[in-house]
Amino acid sequence: MTKQPRSTDDVLWPGSAFARLRDLLKDLKPGTDPLDLAIGEPQFAPPSFVAEVMGAGDADYRPYPPVNGTDEFRKAVHAWLARRYEGSDALIDPDTQIMPVCGTREALFLVAQVAIPPTPSPDPRPVVLIPNPFYQPYGAAAVAVRAEVIYVPAPAENNFLPDFTGLPEETLSRTRLVYLCTPVNPQGSVASFDYLSNLLQAARQYDFTLVVDECYAEIYDTDPPPGALDAAIQSGSLDNLLIFHSLSKRSNLAGLRSGFCAGDIKLMQRFRSLRLLGSPQMPLPALSASARVWADETCPQENRERYRANLDCAERIIGNRFGFYRPSGGFFLWLDVGDGEHAARTLWTQAGVRVLPGRYLSQDDPTVSGGNPGASYIRVALVHDEKTTAEALTRLAQTL
Repeated sequence: MTKQPRSTDDVLWPGSAFARLRDLLKDLKPGTDPLDLAIGEPQFAPPSFVAEVMGAGDADYRPYPPVNGTDEFRKAVHAWLARRYEGSDALIDPDTQIMPVCGTREALFLVAQVAIPPTPSPDPRPVVLIPNPFYQPYGAAAVAVRAEVIYVPAPAENNFLPDFTGLPEETLSRTRLVYLCTPVNPQGSVASFDYLSNLLQAARQYDFTLVVDECYAEIYDTDPPPGALDAAIQSGSLDNLLIFHSLSKRSNLAGLRSGFCAGDIKLMQRFRSLRLLGSPQMPLPALSASARVWADETCPQENRERYRANLDCAERIIGNRFGFYRPSGGFFLWLDVGDGEHAARTLWTQAGVRVLPGRYLSQDDPTVSGGNPGASYIRVALVHDEKTTAEALTRLAQTL
């Protein structure tokens, strides 16, 4: 059993990491021409046909789009899932178990209301488990449903993955929702098939919803990372599971705000009803463009080659400093620089390089050495071309 992490009843909304970074640097001037490695926004071109579809003369923005998207979109996603996770097509009905979302951030926030419907005075109080470090919408979602939020440390010795199933029985029996991101943001590690299988088994044993955020699933160094669907396929069921994917990273389309959710048919029915009442729907031209992008494998392959080149660059320039390791997935470096906030200020004022302090992606926890698992780290996004990346990393290495 892992040590019970501190719950955070005293913490309200986790602040935006980027708002905190702006506050940290607002009175400081960059030491030279600025290079932004703080935000995970790919700087490569998306597929050229997206602009053609969105700007076509017959692109129709007049109708209210359906919450469930179009047949074309759902079938394209269904076909991609079948290519990426062999055997998933037999488990997923494209009409009832796939739904478009306007970027996964909104959907990851709202899904907590599906997993934990409002009740007058829940007893026992529901628990939401979140990795620490974490993506801020997870924490905000848990607070919004008045759950007890428990941030579970994701230490290096556990491949930067939280030991959810090792928590005390009393905690797991009250757990109603677990968030997991794999490949992990910010550390870049990948949950193994066994890890996902055990967690899905626990979700069914304790009857909680397992939400797996897989928006970096198509960005990997060598081998395609296992997905939660792989575990579901082996078990023959999607019960208690929802997965989220996005085109933001896969196809350099953060501005299209296009993603999807898929999984447990009962949860999908509730989620569809909720989004019909309180969420924006994806416009028809965006659905049409997205369908074509999910069928495209050229852009993701080119992206993987670009990110591998950037990792090669990082390995060459940084070497064995700052705890550097080559991440298995995603495009972030998670560098141990002693004090992330101090390093971020220094890099900005001396080198013009903008990075994100790891503290802003983590929750304070007195059970963790140092009090905050991200305090000594910075997150560095390798989202530029190789030349720009080399320049930025050279400045970083020389400055720190």
